Amino acid sequence: MASQEDALELETFLPYRLYHLADLVSREFARVYKDRLGLTRPEWRTLSGLGQRGTMTAKELGEQSAMHKTKVSRAVAELERRRWLTRVPDEKDRRIEHLMLTKAGLAAYRDMVPLAKAFERELLARIKEPDRGALTVGLDAVEAALSLTPPGADNEGAAAGGGERRRARPG
Repeated sequence: MASQEDALELETFLPYRLYHLADLVSREFARVYKDRLGLTRPEWRTLSGLGQRGTMTAKELGEQSAMHKTKVSRAVAELERRRWLTRVPDEKDRRIEHLMLTKAGLAAYRDMVPLAKAFERELLARIKEPDRGALTVGLDAVEAALSLTPPGADNEGAAAGGGERRRARPG
């Protein structure tokens, strides 16, 4: 066992706490879309990304949802199997496909939006009023701190999702 000086207490280590909380929220929200639509997390993220943005490529979906390309590929294949998604080859580069929801996929997305908003409201209701504001301020501060790229630094942070300011969403 490491000495107290050399030990890392995960329960108080900020990156671990953020990961752990995000995972807990994501798992709890997963019950909603799993029960309602039988979707996995990658399938939900793909459905919601396309529902929000309209048309995206698989690469854009991966960047927006922080999913590995194999997870995106499997999610796209499953949503296509359900006839919730279509692929349209790019006119200039046939290696690229533009993905969009079908009418059935858009209906599934629209069915989930009120459930997602209700989940968020119920989660926030569990937090005391003054703490909700503090949570938002704290999350904004962490996002802002991670989006700062020193001059001359490479863009690895942006590729990992840290260079673009976005609101974290459960699921």
